[in-house]
Amino acid sequence: SSLLEKFHSQKALSSMLDNHLFNVLLGSLSIADRARLLSASSPHASSWLTVIPSEGQGLHLDPPVFQTALKWWLGLDTAEGSLCALCPDKMLDPLGHHATTCKRGGDVAFRHNKLRDILAETCRRAHLSVQVEAGCNLTSDHSHSRPADVLISNWVLGKTAACDFSVTSPLNSKILSEAGVTAGAAAHATELRKHEANDAKCSDLGWICIPLVVESYGAWGKEALETFSMLASRLATSSSRPKSMVLSELYGRLNLHLVRANVRAILCRLSCPHQEYI
Repeated sequence: SSLLEKFHSQKALSSMLDNHLFNVLLGSLSIADRARLLSASSPHASSWLTVIPSEGQGLHLDPPVFQTALKWWLGLDTAEGSLCALCPDKMLDPLGHHATTCKRGGDVAFRHNKLRDILAETCRRAHLSVQVEAGCNLTSDHSHSRPADVLISNWVLGKTAACDFSVTSPLNSKILSEAGVTAGAAAHATELRKHEANDAKCSDLGWICIPLVVESYGAWGKEALETFSMLASRLATSSSRPKSMVLSELYGRLNLHLVRANVRAILCRLSCPHQEYI
């Protein structure tokens, strides 16, 4: 009993010391680096680092990609003083914000679709009925927008869930001041915008709107965390595996592909792109 109490007291003391050092570090950083570190230290954000590499399953990063990923993750300069190869009038910033949010070149869509496909595949493994990119022209206003990247039938209380993916950056100037103080602020703000845009459309169709928002550094929004937990429970039941293992693998896959897509965007925008490594 005394040994157990000593262990818990040491653990508590170590946690207090870690928190103190973390806060000291935050206080020494710029607002952009604080936003980066708060996002990168959020639950599951670093899960990509724990994935067992497997080229056959697409769970690997080639050396040049991994090196750039670590530089970007640690806040080191990834720009190398270059102009964006796709936006010649735009200088790349050291933290990679422009590269990971640039609409040119198709990298934003590539990243979004990869996350969407991982969720759809995971749902099918859990024996859930899913549709991809659903809802176009179905609402009363005949909107061409798709409120569901992944539509999951019988999700909760017999209702269908319209899951809408979005990747947002905590370094965006509109949210930076808040993201530099509160972890997940960018994801939360995007969740609210998604509800404002899609709630009425989903209600018209009898669906539940579920924004699945992740920040570029891997911090997931509250609704995504809840959704993935429920999905992991279903998959764990159907596969007779521990939920913790299923959930860890899901976050690992999602965040590995998120980081890989971000690095793809960074490398492809350097003056001498390393496209052969992507």
